[in-house]
Amino acid sequence: MLIIRRPRSLQAQIILSVLLAVVAAALLAGVPTIWLIRRQLDQQAWAQVENGLKAARAVYNTRQRQMSDLARLTAQRPTLQALVRQGDVQELGEYLATLQAGEGVDLVVICSADGQMAYATSTLPLGEVCAERPGGYFFLVTPEVPPQVWLMASYPIAQTGALGSVVVGDWLDDAFVRQVRQQTGLEHALVVDGMTVAATYAELPQNLATQAPGEVVLSTPAATVCCTYEVADQPYYAARLALERRGLELEVALPVAAISALQNRMLWISAGSLMLVVLLGTLLGAVLARRLSQPLGELASAAERLSQGNLDSPVEVKSQLIEVAQVSRALESARADLARTLGDLQEEKAWVEHLLESIVEGIMTLDESCNIAYFSHGAERITGFSREEVLGRPCNQVFQVAGEGAVFGDLLPAPGQKSNILVRLAGGREITLSVTRAQLSPAGAGEGEVAIVFRDVSQEETVHRLLGYFIANVAHEFRTPLSALAASVELLMDQASDLTRAEASELLWSLHLGVLSLQNLVDNLLESASIEAGHFRVAPRPFDLREILNEAVATMRPLLDRYNQRLSLQVPENLPEVQADPRRVVQVLVNLLSNASKYGPADEEIGLSVAVEDGWVRVCVADRGPGIARQHRDLVFRRFEYPDTGGNSTKVGAGLGLSVVKAIVEAHGGRAQVSDRPGGGSIFWFTLPVAKDG
Repeated sequence: MLIIRRPRSLQAQIILSVLLAVVAAALLAGVPTIWLIRRQLDQQAWAQVENGLKAARAVYNTRQRQMSDLARLTAQRPTLQALVRQGDVQELGEYLATLQAGEGVDLVVICSADGQMAYATSTLPLGEVCAERPGGYFFLVTPEVPPQVWLMASYPIAQTGALGSVVVGDWLDDAFVRQVRQQTGLEHALVVDGMTVAATYAELPQNLATQAPGEVVLSTPAATVCCTYEVADQPYYAARLALERRGLELEVALPVAAISALQNRMLWISAGSLMLVVLLGTLLGAVLARRLSQPLGELASAAERLSQGNLDSPVEVKSQLIEVAQVSRALESARADLARTLGDLQEEKAWVEHLLESIVEGIMTLDESCNIAYFSHGAERITGFSREEVLGRPCNQVFQVAGEGAVFGDLLPAPGQKSNILVRLAGGREITLSVTRAQLSPAGAGEGEVAIVFRDVSQEETVHRLLGYFIANVAHEFRTPLSALAASVELLMDQASDLTRAEASELLWSLHLGVLSLQNLVDNLLESASIEAGHFRVAPRPFDLREILNEAVATMRPLLDRYNQRLSLQVPENLPEVQADPRRVVQVLVNLLSNASKYGPADEEIGLSVAVEDGWVRVCVADRGPGIARQHRDLVFRRFEYPDTGGNSTKVGAGLGLSVVKAIVEAHGGRAQVSDRPGGGSIFWFTLPVAKDG
């Protein structure tokens, strides 16, 4: 059953299309942005947790060193050594108690030479406190429940160890972890085999949720993401760091209530912005639909008259829309040309066969089955096949495409278009053919319905590809400032009397920037042509580099101000003169500063610094752009090379600026290189010789 759908009005379709486009654009822009910001906030929170881990580890390290020093000083006391030799337990106990109170430790133990505990200031079940261990400190966990964690340090009483050793200990209790919190700014706890034995929390954590592996990665060795939980309705992010004893970990936790509140506010703001954008888009669609519907209706009526063969009535549609006016003029032009075209068709057809024989390019015709029906002398010369060998054969057999899965007939271009096809001919010879196609007769009319014109462009292909890429980029480089110039001039011409002084100044400033951009591009083109022709020369002479820097900065200042980019200039006070051609060196600096502005972000700083090194002056231009990969650094100084700089194809230049920089610098005997800038970006630098005295 035939279903006829009722066409909808153009106005409704435009409003609906604009509405859908606005909603889609808002969602595509807003949702990823919210997700990225939420992810960035989480990453910053976990980075703060990791910094807390490092700070806590530093506190522990400091306490360990203090305990080791205390054990060493205690063991070296002459009084202690004398009491140990005498074996007077009562006097030794009194001395150790006084020593413990004076040094602020929680435990002092005297171990005999055979590893047994001879005396201790506490009766805690300390276990293997006198066992021999490498290093000056260790952690000890008591066997009771809940266990206690002690930080111990030991040192031999005599150098030979004949009198045993002294062990000092500090109980890592709630008071200790509160001290750690004061120094790190984060909540702190000690965990033994998953059990919290000391913590700064007022309550035990609730709603404990283990962080999924791989969601957060900490760079600190032995650090692991623990979990997220709540304490007194306050959410926390927590991470742990393993200590020297197996099963013993320190834990730090960061409150993230403020981050969660910020994320919720962002969500509501984005939702409100989306609704506002949808409303504005709907209104804009209604206005556009109304402006388009009326003149399009008139164009439809004129097109219907043309389809009925009425070539006498002119097409006149008045509209303020440029595109509608262009369509109207095109229809009128088509109406006038159609009559002439109908009269010329027969005459042009008579010339077809004559042209096929006289053109030097290869020409062949294909019937409706893609069999070769005609093969010109030019085609025989190019392919090496004689006409008798190919007539009546399928073109896919004669012209075999180099590569798997492709046939010649499928690669033929549309009528009026051209394509290059790599084919394999007799003897395995491969050539690149530039192929065009023309429709000679209506489909189904028999032999000769398609004409194929081809020529051998194997040697030209590489040159054309490179030249095309270069011309496209040069055209882009010219088009951008020319478009800005045209827009500014048009605005000045149309609204000069209505513009304020500030508005006119801004337009003139835009014109000035466009002229500077074109001047720099033309200079690079001229220098590149001079280099290619071998006419490039420099005239170095002793010159003050500061004047060169000032001229380059003055030239680039309008462009930098346009993008709110700051220029940081660092020049030593006792800067010697350089042996240089000032005009050429100014061009070098303008090219480097222009690239730094083009590839660097707006509202960012560009660095220009000068240093003197062993008879050479080194000039550096540092940007915050996407940087240059190491494997591409040699390519950027070649002509027409466009290595990947971060995927921003809208900023690809003509491919000449850096090659001109390298040529000018090397003509002075210096070097031009690029290196990474710490924190992101690139540093392009070059050297010039210091002028010799006299």
